[in-house]
Amino acid sequence: MSFTDKINADIKAAMLAKEKEKLAALRDIKSKLLLEATSGGSGEVTEEAAAKIVLKLYKQRIDTYNLYVEQGRQDLADEELFQAKVIEEYMPKQLTEDEIRSEVKAAIQSVGASAPSDMGKVMGVLTGKLAGKADGKVISAIVKEELSN
Repeated sequence: MSFTDKINADIKAAMLAKEKEKLAALRDIKSKLLLEATSGGSGEVTEEAAAKIVLKLYKQRIDTYNLYVEQGRQDLADEELFQAKVIEEYMPKQLTEDEIRSEVKAAIQSVGASAPSDMGKVMGVLTGKLAGKADGKVISAIVKEELSN
């Protein structure tokens, strides 16, 4: 079962269960997947692209949640947090810091990086390899740390 098929099946289940909040989050995922499928021309969304989309949607929900909390709008914040939790169920398993560090070390060796000025080369390799599996900020911080040692 492809990722898109899973989302479609879960949308049907949420409709039957009359779960409006969950349905809104699932429809948002589906709309972004359809947008991605039609923009590429192939009509298909790869699992890697789907993982990136879900991760982006999750981050957006968390950012919006934090914004609403800062502004004292707890009613809206609760809704965003609920949708973030729904979206989180579809995210790929995130790598631990140790797993990211080992990937970073391997990438540094493969490109022959030795100084902080080589960060772009290392990040280029890692961005594609770890897409959707780890946050770019975490990867960047670990690369900086490893290259400065």
